[in-house]
Amino acid sequence: MWFQRVSANAVSYSHRTVPNGCVELRCRVGREPRVFGPLTCPLVEVLSPGTTIVGVRFHPGVAASVLGLPASELVDQVVDVGEVWGRSAAWLGERVAESSTPQAALAVLQEQTAGRLTDAARPDSLVLAAVHELGPWGVGDVGSLTSKLHVSESQLRRRCRAAVGLSPKILHRMLRFQGFLALAQLALTQGRSPAVQGLARLATEAGYADQSHLTRECVRMTGLTPATFLDQTERACGCGHDHAASYAPLLRRHALAAAVSV
Repeated sequence: MWFQRVSANAVSYSHRTVPNGCVELRCRVGREPRVFGPLTCPLVEVLSPGTTIVGVRFHPGVAASVLGLPASELVDQVVDVGEVWGRSAAWLGERVAESSTPQAALAVLQEQTAGRLTDAARPDSLVLAAVHELGPWGVGDVGSLTSKLHVSESQLRRRCRAAVGLSPKILHRMLRFQGFLALAQLALTQGRSPAVQGLARLATEAGYADQSHLTRECVRMTGLTPATFLDQTERACGCGHDHAASYAPLLRRHALAAAVSV
């Protein structure tokens, strides 16, 4: 659950969303909620002063069950939630708009989402296991995953695309980049510049072969070089933005991986 607010006294803000394998339910206060499918390229939106957005981010592999349609139908798509949930979408938007605070608006989204879990099909357990293994500091390559999960490559790809919207290989790259972002956010919360120890070291710690590998993936995921992306991240988030909910679980994985390698 997250919210983003641009002060009425601020200038317009350019927000860059990078591919992460997730589907999101977002509502810009005053508008109808929308479903943002899994991205394969960065999405840049300009948010005007006074904008408030609240959202629910579904763990990779979960959204298909809650929304009631394959995630593959939502790849790189932004659709009004009314196309998925029908008339209740208008009611949801009205309730969000009536909320007095972003936290109250989030509670409305949470209530609506939780109410649909009762009748939702259970997520594909094999895909959830695959997502866990493909996460940062997990399996080194997708090839070893099929034998570990006792499934054929074609079946894993088919089930992953239905539940996540992406192939295991593409998802693996996205989740590895999320590990890189987690390390950058950790540095910011500790008052350090993410690149202060050098991009080469950061690339290695995030699981990339070398700095060139990180650069290629960063350009693919964000449209920017690592140096430029980290600079923008530091200027945008260094003032105290709280991303702990997104990155704390990944950092715990990193700590466990580091402990095992010692």
